[in-house]
Amino acid sequence: MNAADGPFLLDCEDSSWFRDQPEAARGAAAALGRRIGLGEHRTAQLVLAVAELATNVTKHALNGSMALRVLRNRDVAGVEVIVVDAGPGIADVTQALRDGVSTIGTLGIGLGAVQRLADTFAIHSAPGLGTLQLARFWPHPLHPSLSGEAVVGGITRSIGGEEVCGDAWAARTDTGRDARVATAATDRPGTAAAPDWSAMTATATGSRSPHHAPQESHRPLRPAKAGRSELVRGATAGPGAGVLVMSCDGLGHGPMAALAAQAAVQAFRTGTARTPEQVIEEVHRALRGTRGAAIAAARLEPDGRVLFCGIGNIAASIVTTGSRANLLSHPGIVGHQMRQLRTYEHQLPAHGALVMHSDGLSERWTPGDLASLLHHPPALIATGLLRLAGTRRDDASVVVAKGAW
Repeated sequence: MNAADGPFLLDCEDSSWFRDQPEAARGAAAALGRRIGLGEHRTAQLVLAVAELATNVTKHALNGSMALRVLRNRDVAGVEVIVVDAGPGIADVTQALRDGVSTIGTLGIGLGAVQRLADTFAIHSAPGLGTLQLARFWPHPLHPSLSGEAVVGGITRSIGGEEVCGDAWAARTDTGRDARVATAATDRPGTAAAPDWSAMTATATGSRSPHHAPQESHRPLRPAKAGRSELVRGATAGPGAGVLVMSCDGLGHGPMAALAAQAAVQAFRTGTARTPEQVIEEVHRALRGTRGAAIAAARLEPDGRVLFCGIGNIAASIVTTGSRANLLSHPGIVGHQMRQLRTYEHQLPAHGALVMHSDGLSERWTPGDLASLLHHPPALIATGLLRLAGTRRDDASVVVAKGAW
């Protein structure tokens, strides 16, 4: 996506989680590389990096897991590798990334070589807490559209024993011209995507009438005071490009919850809503006939203005290194019953982040838990919060959006 279209976003399809399965992870990486057309040489580099990372986790980490998933924009597709563990951590990350340093018993290429092979590499580690790693592999030569870091990233994980996830997240730009430039994710192989992408990858009540969607007023825009949410009547989209972000928790878990989540993502991606209230109205209509979902939607604008509207048990917060301001959702089930929608306005501070997560995570985390992560890519922040607060009693998802662009 170029600057004229707005902020840089990447579509993300969660594909597979691996735990103590280095051989399976290598095989899946090879299959993904071939499927998306990464190229023989680049796929071999991806497999080599995955082998090093997976073997490291198996031999030396506690509760380690690896996720492999496909990333894309309108021009190109690649593979992202996310590795998360609960300890023991790396005491000196700089030393670990130097040439010739490798953990005992691995393939011997070392993290430094993984960093060089990857087009994007990020690592966060703390002794006693554990390590988070993110590596992205794109076809070479690198496409010119892949510049900078995506402003939104997330992660989903199904409850143990399920192959599909009833949680999902999605984001798209709104330039005021075309609301259908979108990005979305669930952790179900074969999640619906844009028609050209699905062909390329071969992957896997009570409501308002459509005629009663919220109308945009023309009140002068003014930012909310820092640290406060303000109720906004007739909220309008600001001038210029904005980012719309949605978090969805299909009721319960398993295939029926996953169907609700997929319907919500599809409605969001193909919709024309410009405000969070309009997003939820569109999704509400799309979820009739499903078991329904909790939905939260936000709009972020370049000046730091955030509009937020939520129905159900999605937790949302504006987070900085020293503060956490919770955003208010209201009771209801999108697709079944909702009371009057309410939009709140907040100001996102410089270097802050919007964090939304399902109730598959505890809300008992503090801004200090994320302070050392906020300079990392949004997907790594989301993974760190999942490790910290995930309960494993339900499907779980986190989506993070960072700052102005």
